[in-house]
Amino acid sequence: MKNLKTIQHKVGSPLVSMGPVRLRQPLPTEGIEMVDPFLLLHHYGPYAISVFNNPFDLGPHPHRGFEPITLLFKGEQLHRDSLGNEMLVKAGDVQWTTAGRGIIHAEGPSKEFVKRGGELEGIQLWLNLPAEKKMMPANYQHLKSEEIPVVENEGKTIQLKVVAGNQKGVFGHIKTQTEVNVFTVKTQDSGKMLVDIPLNHESLIYLLEGEVMVNNDATLKKGATQMLTFHQYGTVIELEAKKESTLLILSGEPIKEKVASWGPYVMNTQTEIMEALRDYQKGKMGYLY
Repeated sequence: MKNLKTIQHKVGSPLVSMGPVRLRQPLPTEGIEMVDPFLLLHHYGPYAISVFNNPFDLGPHPHRGFEPITLLFKGEQLHRDSLGNEMLVKAGDVQWTTAGRGIIHAEGPSKEFVKRGGELEGIQLWLNLPAEKKMMPANYQHLKSEEIPVVENEGKTIQLKVVAGNQKGVFGHIKTQTEVNVFTVKTQDSGKMLVDIPLNHESLIYLLEGEVMVNNDATLKKGATQMLTFHQYGTVIELEAKKESTLLILSGEPIKEKVASWGPYVMNTQTEIMEALRDYQKGKMGYLY
């Protein structure tokens, strides 16, 4: 018997300006400050990248106190950081950065991708860290698309990739600091799948492209409702594909701590934010040129 999670919020994905970049920001949005432990969700692109147009080239910048995550769906990006990592992230890959006490990183389309041109599209996700882990050593994990474990429905019309966490006994390869699930889903034009979500998790579904019915109750469609959040009770979400679609499913055990944030820092108090500013200026988060 299904024990469906009930839908809490149905929201769109409004365009916002981040400097010269226009992208979609469903989280935070009006009425939803966070889906604990998820703080921010940015959907960027698809951008037509070329030597004449390259809006998503983010130079060196710091982070502290959380985990900035990039899931790339189209194109390729070059990641560099103050730990000495330099990785080419291709479509389907995931870069999972644990900022901890501090890291400086840069990302943007690779020079080769800019020269040959193509579409760039991805998700940037901010995952909070509990107070006890905010000052842990920084770390970087790179997961290639072909390394990500897959779960399929009976008709093999829906493919769910387990980036992190667990789905039906299939475990993701990302080492997480808190109990979270991060799944990407590709559907064909028909088919159903039941997705298990732990009872203690906050959860959301975000649609990048296509059209999907959720719990026989709400339709996700680009340009209309693109994100659903759920009440904690219930342990199953039902997907029914209406056309070829791309989805992101997130769930996590809430941290339930006060959040103080400023720019690229997410801490628990304003004093800690001031300390982060000072430590960055003193070079305590490393260097990247």
